[in-house]
Amino acid sequence: MDFKKSSEYYSLNKLIYINLRWIAIIGQLLTVNSVKFVFDFNFDYIFANAVIVVGILSNLYLIYFNNENLLNNKRAFIFLTIDIIQLAILLYLTGGVLNPFSIFLLIPSVFGSTRLDIKTNLSLLFITVICILFLTFFHKDLPYPLNNYKFSDYYYYAIPIALIIALIFLNYFALIFGKESNLRKEALDKIQEVIAKEHELVSLGGQAAAAAHSLGTPLSTIKIITQDLYSNFKDNKEFNKDIELLLSQVNRCNDILKKLTLNPIIEDEFIDKDLSLYDYVNEIVKSFEEISDKNFSINVKQNSNSFNIRKSIELVYGIRNFVGNANKFSKKNIFITIKSDSEKSEIIIEDDGPGFPKNILNKIGEPYIKSIQKNDKSLSGLGLGLFIGKTLLEKNLAKLNFRNSETRGGAEINIGWINKDLNKI
Repeated sequence: MDFKKSSEYYSLNKLIYINLRWIAIIGQLLTVNSVKFVFDFNFDYIFANAVIVVGILSNLYLIYFNNENLLNNKRAFIFLTIDIIQLAILLYLTGGVLNPFSIFLLIPSVFGSTRLDIKTNLSLLFITVICILFLTFFHKDLPYPLNNYKFSDYYYYAIPIALIIALIFLNYFALIFGKESNLRKEALDKIQEVIAKEHELVSLGGQAAAAAHSLGTPLSTIKIITQDLYSNFKDNKEFNKDIELLLSQVNRCNDILKKLTLNPIIEDEFIDKDLSLYDYVNEIVKSFEEISDKNFSINVKQNSNSFNIRKSIELVYGIRNFVGNANKFSKKNIFITIKSDSEKSEIIIEDDGPGFPKNILNKIGEPYIKSIQKNDKSLSGLGLGLFIGKTLLEKNLAKLNFRNSETRGGAEINIGWINKDLNKI
């Protein structure tokens, strides 16, 4: 992953981090001073408060001297390391790993593992482990009168072992969930980018229509004048051919402007006219037939209840993604079946390709899935496209089912709606 993506997906939100640090700092101040002045425990509370002041100053630095909204890996690592060392010093002054608050030493590393890259996470994990081991062998006694308690060696050394195991366990799961969250965020950003481009195309079409409307009047004027000139000079061989050429070019301009319009009656019914599922699927298939040598077969089941639905860019793009996937992985044939009755409607897309590998069938629709079979080249391209298609269609109230076709041998995707939901789109 390049630096730009790393800075975008592996970073901490500064405002959230600052607020969490304030909560920790306030908790440290209350705890340290309560133990001293309320419970009258004896320890070096002046040095402890001085350590907390360092945390306050570092937070003020983030607020007033760091203008970035996101903390990149390097900066986040520095401040999380400060948090670990600051808390380790407080624990050193108050009993080391025997202090009940030693569990808080795990928090900075676990917090960072959800949003930072693997190298930063391992570094924070290593620093935390070093601090735990250091506090096990080097620390001041628990605050008086707690230092009168005697602990067996089994219990004493079990605490750092338990902390390290918990640290590794929590970091592992936080890292896995953080990675999944980052991938999903990236995939959702791709969806937003795709939809934005589709809306931009429609917007450009609207601008073309406005341009066609604006140019219609001057072109009509030019055409009228040209026809008059042709009538007056049709017997003049010197000007006749030029006027005929001018008139033909005016007519050609009119034809071009008609094609640019979004008027559903004239040229482009697919842009914003309500059509049936068959019409939408047929238009999508036509767009693939122009660039593909595969055979597409659309079968509408008899007695299907055909009704028109509102045009949805998300719906069209979602279906197109799955048709495109079938086109990509099929050997020669793609079969599309459309069913509809009084209650529900379905689109079934099948192909004669290799189908879905069994080990990923239960993960279909997740972004960037990979097969455990290293030599399985049939998976090339799987992941993001299916995730986008599934997300867009489910957003439009569809239910999807993925499996391998029993009759065609390849993949089978069933897209279904309850008719009353389909009418809400």
